[in-house]
Amino acid sequence: MIQLADRIALVTGGGRGIGRGIVLALAQAGADIVIADVDAESAEQTAKDVEALGRQACFVRVDVTDADSTESGVAAALERFDRIDILVNNAGVVQTNLAGDSTGEDWNRCFEVNTRGIWTMTRALVSHFRERGEGRIVNIASIAGRRGGTPLPAYSASKAGAISLTQSLASELGPDNINVNAVCPGLLWTPMWEKLEGMFQGSADASVVGQRAAFDAHLQANCPLRREQTPEDIGNAVAFLVSDLACNITGQALNVDGGLEMN
Repeated sequence: MIQLADRIALVTGGGRGIGRGIVLALAQAGADIVIADVDAESAEQTAKDVEALGRQACFVRVDVTDADSTESGVAAALERFDRIDILVNNAGVVQTNLAGDSTGEDWNRCFEVNTRGIWTMTRALVSHFRERGEGRIVNIASIAGRRGGTPLPAYSASKAGAISLTQSLASELGPDNINVNAVCPGLLWTPMWEKLEGMFQGSADASVVGQRAAFDAHLQANCPLRREQTPEDIGNAVAFLVSDLACNITGQALNVDGGLEMN
């Protein structure tokens, strides 16, 4: 059984979707939680749900694209809990334009949040981890970062960057007793992805976007386990990677995708 009693975890984008699943999984394993997010309403509700599990939780407003915001967020978290043991870089965005239709803004937004956001948040916490002589970092990437595809060029490239950055950080921070790993989710019915479901029928037209049937049909045709992934699935993988059970695992990217990608 995964035990995270007396651990303090900071989760970016922890208010809803995959982030909420991660927060609740860590809390169920015994951790207290800092939810670092730009959406106060969802983050504060999730914090209440953590407290209902008997754990402590707080919300700090953090924009991972802004280095000053990450540093002030970490400072606020340390004022609340005195220390942080775990960082989960979960905040993310998605764009669905074809390469020929993508704008510079599309690309910049994906890389600012999905890749550079990992770096800014890690940089804000790494000196604290080094002072304490330990730390656990998990970055949420995607199976889209394993193999690019239509119509997600910017998103896929940014998540490939997240996997590469995970490996670089693991190499750099390993001598400081800091483990760095990634989790690559498959297909989840979360708010971020609901608006994209039209792509599974080869269309982004409003008439097909949001069709759950298209989502299910894609899973049945392509997923060996024939079932969707859930935020709880991702949360359980993260809980394992930040636990003592995974103390000798670093620099790895774990697919949680029902077999959609096998590597």
